[in-house]
Amino acid sequence: MSSFNRRLFLLSGAALAGCGFTPAYGPGGAATRLQNAVLVDEPDSRPGYLLTRRFEERLGRANPGRYALSYSIVITENAIAISSNNVITRYNMLGKVTFALRDIDTDKVLTSGKADSFTSYSASGTTVATQAAKRDAEARLMTILTDMIITRLTAEAGTLPA
Repeated sequence: MSSFNRRLFLLSGAALAGCGFTPAYGPGGAATRLQNAVLVDEPDSRPGYLLTRRFEERLGRANPGRYALSYSIVITENAIAISSNNVITRYNMLGKVTFALRDIDTDKVLTSGKADSFTSYSASGTTVATQAAKRDAEARLMTILTDMIITRLTAEAGTLPA
């Protein structure tokens, strides 16, 4: 790293510190109130399990929890590539999660929203390969959607009751 790049790096850190920037999960950061504090609704499907698992990987498992997260997942698939023999060779998997974060004590909704995204998978291999690709796409999609929800909650963490 050149000396110019090092100075720029150090100056940008100083500028952020000078403007009152606090990392979301750093000491005194607002998002620390979400860590080990959000009880996710019990999953009733594989996508729900994947969402819950990712959520708890990122923010920890709440016991008993200050907030409750309820969600609804809708996943659809569309054929996006069809061979000259009329065989579908690729699918788009579209996902939408509607969520609400509630205060456990009052049951008041503190924030809510939607997250949507997509991923795709190949269906040109064997049946087993296609099923494996579909399950992998579903896991990737739920990771994307869960990360979007966590980003939204992190941005709004400062408005949540402590």
